Amino acid sequence: MTADASPFKQRLARNELLTGTMVFEFFTPGLAQLTREAGADFILYDMEHSGADIETIKAQLAQCRGLPITPLVRVPVGEYHFIARVLDAGAHGIMVPMVESAEQARHIVTCSQYPPVGRRGAAFGMAHDDYRAGAPVDKIAAARARTLMIALIETRDGVANAEAIAAVPGIDILWLGHFDLTNFMGIPGQFDHPEYLDHVHRIVAAARKHGKPAGFLALDDTWATRYHGYGFRVMAYGLDSQIYKAGLTAGISHLRKLP
Repeated sequence: MTADASPFKQRLARNELLTGTMVFEFFTPGLAQLTREAGADFILYDMEHSGADIETIKAQLAQCRGLPITPLVRVPVGEYHFIARVLDAGAHGIMVPMVESAEQARHIVTCSQYPPVGRRGAAFGMAHDDYRAGAPVDKIAAARARTLMIALIETRDGVANAEAIAAVPGIDILWLGHFDLTNFMGIPGQFDHPEYLDHVHRIVAAARKHGKPAGFLALDDTWATRYHGYGFRVMAYGLDSQIYKAGLTAGISHLRKLP
């Protein structure tokens, strides 16, 4: 292992468009390979709303091993016992929901990094370092260079403090939680509301000011085009269940129209 930054993080630094998908339902053995064959750069597994446990996630991360795809995990809450365990299981990055302050951002970074930068406990020769032998100092450096931290901004306080959150060393991406943001604003699902759009632009501006990209989950082509135009450069496309449902709906519709 080397201490060089991962290709994913190098591409982030170059402000390239990075694409992937988000997984809530289909935690199947072939999913990582299918996602990569579709051209994705990353796969983002959800633990907040899916009900997936650590063993499910560990199995999925193992399926990513050796593939040119970056496995990321959204944990349910920004606490040590979720962040460190998921990283030990082999995740290359962590998304934390409802980040609302620089203090909270510093806490989650601390949970993700080994001393002296953070307080992540040491366990080597495990899934996160591919069970390899090697010097602990090299493994620590490699983990530090590879690990991504994504702050999910989805409340009014998160937007108000977006610049301070983006300024925290170790926070790599500001991600817009669009639906929760409208919920907390009291305008659920009103994605054309001027105040919501103002918040969207504030998140992108905060990320840009600190040389970091903004991320977004696009549910269809229209969303993808619009939010790319707003300046988002890390984009997940669709939920696995919705992609499957849309494809199957189109196929069933076609069958029923046959003479």
